[in-house]
Amino acid sequence: MKLVNRTVRQLGTFQRTRHPKKKVLDTIIKKNPLWAVRELNNRSFFEFLKYMWPEVSSEEFQPNWHIKLMCDELQAIAEDVASRRKTKDYHTPVHDTIINVPPGSTKTTTVMIMFPAWCWTRWYWMKFICLSYSSGLSYESAETSRELIKSDTFRELYPELQIKPDKDQKSNFQLLKTFEKRMGKEAQTRTGGSRYSTSVGGTVTGFHAHMILVDDPINPEQAVSPVQLESANRWLTSTMPTRKINKNTSPTIMIMQRLHEDDPTGNRIAKKKPVRHICLPAEIRNYADQVKPAYLKDMYSEDGLLDPNRMNWDTINALIEDLGQYGASGQLGQSPTPPTGGMFKPDKISVLDTFPPHYDIEQIVRYWDKAGTEAKKGASRGPAYTVGLKMVKLKSGRYVITDVARGQWSTEDREDKIKQTAQADGLDTVIGIEQEPGSGGKESAENTVRNLTGYTVSVERPQGDKVHRADPLSVQVNWGNVSMLRAEWNKAFIDELRFFPFGTYKDQVDAASGAFRMLTERKKAKVW
Repeated sequence: MKLVNRTVRQLGTFQRTRHPKKKVLDTIIKKNPLWAVRELNNRSFFEFLKYMWPEVSSEEFQPNWHIKLMCDELQAIAEDVASRRKTKDYHTPVHDTIINVPPGSTKTTTVMIMFPAWCWTRWYWMKFICLSYSSGLSYESAETSRELIKSDTFRELYPELQIKPDKDQKSNFQLLKTFEKRMGKEAQTRTGGSRYSTSVGGTVTGFHAHMILVDDPINPEQAVSPVQLESANRWLTSTMPTRKINKNTSPTIMIMQRLHEDDPTGNRIAKKKPVRHICLPAEIRNYADQVKPAYLKDMYSEDGLLDPNRMNWDTINALIEDLGQYGASGQLGQSPTPPTGGMFKPDKISVLDTFPPHYDIEQIVRYWDKAGTEAKKGASRGPAYTVGLKMVKLKSGRYVITDVARGQWSTEDREDKIKQTAQADGLDTVIGIEQEPGSGGKESAENTVRNLTGYTVSVERPQGDKVHRADPLSVQVNWGNVSMLRAEWNKAFIDELRFFPFGTYKDQVDAASGAFRMLTERKKAKVW
């Protein structure tokens, strides 16, 4: 009864004790105590989410202002869509909406699970197409939403709604609504809205929707692949708009974390078409400029946090270490651009005067980033350097860069240099070779492997651009976990780190990133 009384107060309709309809209200509540709860849920998607939360999560609900903001925005969109249909106003547009929030912000539960279910309690006819980067993730959200509708809690409040028995699949289910017997007419059951779930690039032919919901259309691995990124953007901008029941009044709602400058958010905003953009970084000490609309900065905590309960500063710092600066900038700060200088803090690299003792060494690798042409006289700048960087992993978990071989050599001289360096390093050093894309890159790698017969050689096909590949190394450098052996190559190496990724050359950083990957990842490359 406490919930009912609280609900009545929140309704704000009969707050005065002498209201002429208060006796009527009291009678209704006594006969049906859940009436007030249903009424409040109908008026507020946020209240519906709180009430139904135990049906979709075993964790206690933790309210925060950004969740109510998302709920209010979604509710306004749904009401606009319903209003256009009721008035047959198909010319006044309902604009698409993009919401950028960090991971762990209750976005999937809010948008993909609760929102369609709440909409059906008011507009049983609504049709949804829901998608994510993978069909598995999309189906999981659909299944949870479907089980919510079948739950006792939901059926207790909305007994007139049920899943159509012959259209009850997690990938595609439909609603039925039973209308009460009125004025001598028998109760009627009508087929209602539906939810079709798929993945970006999946099959949508034959399906149309009043609203299209998109949750994380790409994942971090896809974001570093130009081919996959372009494919996702093309599908979202060319295929999905054709699935709207009405181009003006059927909005797309996309909620995601930023992963790349040209991810689906960046791609859509760059087109300069009308779109409602809400951007909420995890903290505003470093990312205040990313908050959209700007007035929402006033909602952040005194410590500059979006949600101190879900993501405090300790959590953020741990995520930065896991994600790297580039990943954290996108996923936490919603700013997926390479840091403007300072990606590496080379002053954190300590200098050693002696090679680490053998008993402290866990593994030694030398990684080669190859270039194919020698320097030409009179050129404004030389070609890329061939770089072979030697890195040692210590048993303590620290890393030491012990040598950098660097030159602008012809193909023949380069292969001789690689062979001579391997002989000097000895058989304890594992050699990594970066294989460039295409048949030429494969042939070049195979030639180097043949040249190094007798040595352990790992051929790697790197994914993503140089900035993404350098990110894990930058974290260790900036935490002071990397040292280097004092030598003549130190200055050129430090200078390249200092200006990366905006310096003229990036070959030493690329070689260092490759060596670091070999020392920290399980080998996925082919070992010869």
